[in-house]
Amino acid sequence: MTSQLDFFASSGKTASVSIGRSPARARGRQEEVPVDSEAMARHLESTGDYRILRKLQAPPIVKHPRPEFPRRGIILDTETTGLNYRSDEIIEIGLVAFTFNDDGQIGDVTDIYGGLQQPSVSIPPEITRLTRITDDMVAGQVIDRDRMNSLIEPADLIIAHNAGFDRPFCEAFSPVFVHKAWGCSVAEVDWSARGFEGSKLGYLIGQSGYFHDGHRAVDDCFALLEVLALQRAPAVTTPFSELHAASQLSRVRIYAENSPFDMKDHLKARGYRWSDGSDGRPKSWWVELPEEKFDEELHFLRNEIYRWEADPPIRRLTAFDRFRAG
Repeated sequence: MTSQLDFFASSGKTASVSIGRSPARARGRQEEVPVDSEAMARHLESTGDYRILRKLQAPPIVKHPRPEFPRRGIILDTETTGLNYRSDEIIEIGLVAFTFNDDGQIGDVTDIYGGLQQPSVSIPPEITRLTRITDDMVAGQVIDRDRMNSLIEPADLIIAHNAGFDRPFCEAFSPVFVHKAWGCSVAEVDWSARGFEGSKLGYLIGQSGYFHDGHRAVDDCFALLEVLALQRAPAVTTPFSELHAASQLSRVRIYAENSPFDMKDHLKARGYRWSDGSDGRPKSWWVELPEEKFDEELHFLRNEIYRWEADPPIRRLTAFDRFRAG
């Protein structure tokens, strides 16, 4: 897995360019003059005509983390053979362990792990195009569960960029993930309010002024940690602080079972999604809301959808329950 970290290798701060010494010697020998590449980038940016993307660098791994950050977090990413956790398999997992405090401030990176796993079937061509992971790369490879568990077991919070995808795959892969609190950097951060044009990791990295080699697990973990730690106007807090606060709150999921068919467009317009029952949820339209909005939503359902004092099924959720399948 060392190869996937190559792009984080430190690069020099200077570059060499060839310049002619004088017009008379334009066809003669040119000499190499060192140029401060960062100064060059700042100059181009100062003109207002250029935006510079800097290569994302991995933070150092700290053996003795600062005690003022006592909590332990994990940034997690998986690559899989497909989208269905019941039938598809993890082929790569990336983990970046870090510390944080109760105020939602990130401390130190304490460990990383990335591992490949050979699936029981050949990797589909479209997955190889997306991830650049081939059958040859995973041949004979097995994720080191002891190493993985050593990072996951002490974690207070696991964060994935689309936890609704990663959590079911991880729980199917190992029980170590089942009783953990999970956060989602897509669902629990209002990226639009922070001035971003989308929530895809590529957008977030690019608009933060960086580029990285995406769709490899550890690479994406480092990229996500960088974005979560940045404070960008007009926001006065970091994305991680927002996510951490959201993970502390209870939410409620309401299932509008047996709602009138002709009300489906009203439910959809209000943000309800349809479950066909195959994922363990009731066959119904459903929505997930902050706990404090439950009474308002129940009033809406009773007065505008059912037209009677209905008591639709509900499920209260914490970070230990959210983003599970079903």
